[in-house]
Amino acid sequence: MSDKVLLVTGGSRGIGAATARLAARAGWAVAVNYTANSLAADEVVRAIRAGGGRAIAVQADVADEAQVLKMYEHIDAKLGRLTGLVNNAGVVDRAQRVEDMSVARWRRMFDINVIGAFLCAREAVRRMSTKHGGSGGAIVNLSSAAARLGAPNEYVDYAAAKSAIDAFTIGLAKEVAGDGIRVNAVRPGLIDTEIHASGGRPDRVEALKHQVPMQRGGTADEVAQTILWLLSDAASYTTMSLVEVSGAR
Repeated sequence: MSDKVLLVTGGSRGIGAATARLAARAGWAVAVNYTANSLAADEVVRAIRAGGGRAIAVQADVADEAQVLKMYEHIDAKLGRLTGLVNNAGVVDRAQRVEDMSVARWRRMFDINVIGAFLCAREAVRRMSTKHGGSGGAIVNLSSAAARLGAPNEYVDYAAAKSAIDAFTIGLAKEVAGDGIRVNAVRPGLIDTEIHASGGRPDRVEALKHQVPMQRGGTADEVAQTILWLLSDAASYTTMSLVEVSGAR
């Protein structure tokens, strides 16, 4: 059993996959969570194992409590007690104005992006907390620059969900600081991943990069590097931080 065990939710693609690969190289045993795309998750695991790392793929819809509990039991049995969590699983939807959005869309947005993060963090705290016999740990939540930009005419619901993640990060960090757990968030800006295509805008990074002072989109690896620092002992006195990875957007 490894003494550094990490769960990356939504770990089969984009920022999650980049984080899983980088963490494995840094000595973490990694649980790569996915909802439906087992082939993509298996490919991340295969690449990690090929590099000499330890990884498993674990299926769960993070918005479903029963599935999350089962996933954690599987990680407990296969990798050992969790010491790191990256709450990366998230969704966007088609660009729409609020007046055109449905309640079903909002429920999905908050179930996955907010309740899913709460659920996974709750189970992580139960394993990491020194009050529960754990050795401490680190949680990194994925927020977004949208939380402060608002995403008008596109994803106001997504921005609101990520604002909730900011508040969650601040509150949980204060709550568990005495339990040996650090909680931080990264706020990626315009990052070149598949999430834009799922929102119907595969060209979004190219179309909007002129709005970024650095004049380019970021990469999943650039976000992953920041996440790995926050997980590491190098960030031992850093908690409650919301770290911008946005090229100054």
